Amino acid sequence: VQLQAFGGGLVQAGGSLRLSCAASVQIFVAYIMGWFRQAPGKEREFVGRISRRGGTTDYADSAKGRFNISRDNAKNTVYLQMNGLKPEDTAVYFCAAGSRVSRKDDEYDYWGQGTLVTVSS
Repeated sequence: VQLQAFGGGLVQAGGSLRLSCAASVQIFVAYIMGWFRQAPGKEREFVGRISRRGGTTDYADSAKGRFNISRDNAKNTVYLQMNGLKPEDTAVYFCAAGSRVSRKDDEYDYWGQGTLVTVSS
C-alpha cells in the first residue's frame, strides 16, 4: 500500500485547506484511514479517522467542529477539509491506513510522506 498526501500550503489564520491522500491499493475500502500531524518540536498526534465505508468519523478535540474527513472509495482517496485554521494547526500532516479502529499512530500500518500546512497569523 502506498499513500501520497498532497494539498498543503501556506494559508492565513481563519482560512481553509483541503488535503487529499491517494492510495495505491487494490482494496481501499478494506482500510480505516487516519490523519495525523506533527508540529515542529512536537510528537505526532491524531487528528481524525474515518471508517472503511465512510459512515463513521472520529476527531481529536482540536479538530472537532473545524475539520471534516471524507473518503471516495471509487477514487481510492481520503480527504481532510480544514476550516477556521489557526497558527497552532501548523504541522506536517500525514495520512495513514490501518485495519484497527484506533487513535494511536503505531496501530496504523501504512503512511504517506506528509504534506506541510503553515498557518500564518
